[in-house]
Amino acid sequence: MRTLLFTGPGGAGTTTLAAAAAVRAARDGRRVVLVTRQEVPAGTADDGVEVVRAEAQSASEALWAARAADLAAALPDLGLPPATSVVPLPGAGELAVLAALGRVGAGTDLVVVDAGPLGAGAGLVALPGALRWWLDQAFPTRVRVLAAVRTAAVRSGTVRRGAVDLVLSAVPELEALLDRLTLTDPAATAVWLTGRPRPSAVAALRTAATALAVHGQQPVGVLARRSPGGGPGDWAAARAAEEEAALAALADVAPVHEVAEAAVEPAGADALAVLLPDLPEPGPAPTVPAPERVEGGWRLTLPLPFAGREGVRLTRWEDDLVVTAAGTRRSLRLDALLRRCVVTSGELADPGTAAARLQVGFAADPQQWPADLLAAAAQDPARTTEPRETAARGTGSRDRGTE
Repeated sequence: MRTLLFTGPGGAGTTTLAAAAAVRAARDGRRVVLVTRQEVPAGTADDGVEVVRAEAQSASEALWAARAADLAAALPDLGLPPATSVVPLPGAGELAVLAALGRVGAGTDLVVVDAGPLGAGAGLVALPGALRWWLDQAFPTRVRVLAAVRTAAVRSGTVRRGAVDLVLSAVPELEALLDRLTLTDPAATAVWLTGRPRPSAVAALRTAATALAVHGQQPVGVLARRSPGGGPGDWAAARAAEEEAALAALADVAPVHEVAEAAVEPAGADALAVLLPDLPEPGPAPTVPAPERVEGGWRLTLPLPFAGREGVRLTRWEDDLVVTAAGTRRSLRLDALLRRCVVTSGELADPGTAAARLQVGFAADPQQWPADLLAAAAQDPARTTEPRETAARGTGSRDRGTE
């Protein structure tokens, strides 16, 4: 099952283009589910597209209704509001979309996600990783062991079931949901950016490309909705020149596919089907960044297209490399080799360009590498040597990094 995710600046017609992609795929004989938070154009479901509205309010009410009885039993002295009085938390809309994606049936061929504006789209891609990070912080291994002991005691009747047990029981469900999501996997989810070819859109889509790259994603294409023209000669010529310049700039973000602006809003499956050009199948997914051997250690390169030096931060926390750019942050788990190294440098190469990349230098941590392996690495710098497992992590694994 593949996923197409559409996002763009407000007014770019993201919902309409997502619906058009869903209709075209359904007409090709595929079973398609369109997940959206918006009203879709009339006729979207005419060719068998299953439209799923992810609404924050209804999702919050459903979650509360499913848990309220157990919570009331665990906390009998606490007055709980009915589901119809629950106020959704900020960000509940993105959580509702994730929940809807997790419920998509196994027989579905294609899921089309109308992720809405760029901020919401980038936030949706980042959300699974953020939830996993918080689960790891709240429930590290030692806590999970204690939780398993408590769960066994509750089942045996030794300990009375309480509110903490409700939280513990929800963790496996959330992890199972996250396991089913593929938003950060370019091999399974293709991201399409939408926008009008204007200078403001170029800047916004470049920032979105940076934010997506932080989380391991990249746009496969830009759907540019051009104006229909018309108007006084000088005005039309100036507008056309501006659009041509913007299209050339957008080509650095991803391959551009022009979409003509319709005179009226498309209504019906036929109007939606002809709205989009034939979109190419996504190419091969980018390779997962891997450390390369350099003189004195290793280097890990992370693509960050269009990032500027002033907006990039890099820190090291235990076994994670924490990267911040374009207003978003990712905690990237290092592989077994780099966990036993210290960060020695961090440099943003070619800042502000499509080729911008964060290059992070590592060197072997003497506290975690046996002396014979350190000597072998020094004698043969071209050799990639991975240390044996050691019993102690060493203090060198915590808070080693640059900002």
